[in-house]
Amino acid sequence: MIKKTIALACVYAASFSSLHAQQWAPVKDKILTTWAENVSPQNVHQEYPRPQLERKNNWQNLNGLWKYQVTKKDQEQLPTTWQGDILVPFAIESALSGVGKRITKDDALWYHRTLALEKKVQKGKVLLNFGAVDWECDVYVNGKHVGEHQGGFDPFTFDITEALQKGNKQEITIRVWDPTSDGPQPRGKQINNPHGIWYTPVSGIWQTVWLESVPETYILASKHTPDVDRSTLQVSAEVKGAKANDRVIFEAYDQGNKIGEITTAPGEAAALPLQAPTLWSPDNPKLYDLKVKISRNGKVIDEADSYFAMRKISVKKDEKGIQRMFLNDKFVFHYGPLDQGWWPDGLHTAPSDDALRFDIEKTKEMGFNMIRKHIKVEPARWYKHCDSIGVMVWQDMPSGDLDGNIWDMNPGKIRFGKHDKDRTPESEAMYRKEWKAIMETLHNFPSIVIWVPFNEAWGQFKSKEIVDWTTKQDPSRLVNGASGGNFTAPGHIFDIHNYPDAAMPSPELFGNNYVLALGEFGGLGLPVEGHTWQQKDNWGYQSFKNKEELTKRYEGLINDLNNLISLGLSAGVYTQTTDVEIETNGLMTYDRKVIKIPAEKLREIHQKLYSHQIGN
Repeated sequence: MIKKTIALACVYAASFSSLHAQQWAPVKDKILTTWAENVSPQNVHQEYPRPQLERKNNWQNLNGLWKYQVTKKDQEQLPTTWQGDILVPFAIESALSGVGKRITKDDALWYHRTLALEKKVQKGKVLLNFGAVDWECDVYVNGKHVGEHQGGFDPFTFDITEALQKGNKQEITIRVWDPTSDGPQPRGKQINNPHGIWYTPVSGIWQTVWLESVPETYILASKHTPDVDRSTLQVSAEVKGAKANDRVIFEAYDQGNKIGEITTAPGEAAALPLQAPTLWSPDNPKLYDLKVKISRNGKVIDEADSYFAMRKISVKKDEKGIQRMFLNDKFVFHYGPLDQGWWPDGLHTAPSDDALRFDIEKTKEMGFNMIRKHIKVEPARWYKHCDSIGVMVWQDMPSGDLDGNIWDMNPGKIRFGKHDKDRTPESEAMYRKEWKAIMETLHNFPSIVIWVPFNEAWGQFKSKEIVDWTTKQDPSRLVNGASGGNFTAPGHIFDIHNYPDAAMPSPELFGNNYVLALGEFGGLGLPVEGHTWQQKDNWGYQSFKNKEELTKRYEGLINDLNNLISLGLSAGVYTQTTDVEIETNGLMTYDRKVIKIPAEKLREIHQKLYSHQIGN
């Protein structure tokens, strides 16, 4: 990490030679979504990015054109010249960044922007917030080093108040280093040499950057957990700069009407009682508003808006003694697509918030009630859309450090070799730090019902310890310990992968102790001319020539899946929502312009999956 302060002169001597560079435009020769056609430096991701702790009146969006430079990794001095413009928050490798350039482990990527502080962020403390930066990040304000962060999927914040200079013109410089698959860090589906199910690297800023002003004492984070059995919401708030007699007030609202209130001390948990709350489900995604306030001597000194839902996810045995998943004490079959969350124009970053919402809306229209968010973490607004639309989420931990252990995807099989990888202390620390940060960041989103720490043995290590630790971190959700992986610690769920046909773990062998799930199946491929990442050599688990053949085969899979439910199956995950790069096994093309099987037809096919009446 670069930690020393760089002389201010280095910043102010910056030469803006790139002023003569071409005006921003998406990189050519890539397919684009419809939303990408409307992206401009003036309108890129302007929505408030943190829906679970909103301060809408005192924030400034920093998305837009920044300067960039690529240097050798070991360069410590801030650049004085810039290669051109990059559109934030799109990764440098993406078409929408306007750059489309690959970087390596030997490179450092630098960003630079001169900005004027808007009046609404000139009071109190000034915080600089990042939704996500992949992977290692150093931040300088007016030449002063204000912070560093490692982790490509979790948000972070720096207090930059002391680094600001008089007047409202400020300089922000950011250094990023990202080794992609040359490092052991969590990276998901990125790889230096994209092929098959592995995709183009994503480096640098890929979520919204913004400023906000807060008072000396402010709400740093809130946590709320529904307790359906007691009709209460467990609440707490972390407060920065709290004084002895400060109090935290939580107020619950239903369509503007206050339905509950409780006061507690900063950092202390309390139970907010609710009268006969309506429970959240995919059929009725009921959300309540929540206001969080800090009071000092009867005066509110900081407040933020949030929301919550009342829902319960649990495991019970059915009348046959097989473990089942229950939502609000009722059996609900979980069925949804494997959702990679990749875009042909923005890679990890959707071209707009409307695009981000589109995939979820289409998933719901197709008759799915769940999404498995696969080896990626989305911006916070994605989860809010799932909450409001009504889709359950299985959240994966992005994988990394993949080699060094064997994969036995067939339960009960024994062979010699390491099932748990021997990760270095550095690699293990990276995993634990980021997984903990992800779970804490996403805790308040009610749509998330299951955590998935490992997939197909990718980097799987200390399985029982990690699964137990995950369960302890958040006992309000279920844990799918090893989706399709080495079944040394399944958690609550025994989850096999099987392509292309529907299958399930043996209920006689595993149903007494675990919920039975088919974590991946299908993968039916259909390349659509004019809508593929490349012209030829595209790939699917089983490919078809036309939509009619595809639809017939898919309907057969669902009939088989339906027959497994009465035998003990509780969940199925179909591969996948969209095509991704050379994978053409999506229900939609990569550019989202073609839906291969009509949504209404899919909804009709899926209805039988939700008709099973299973008690306990």
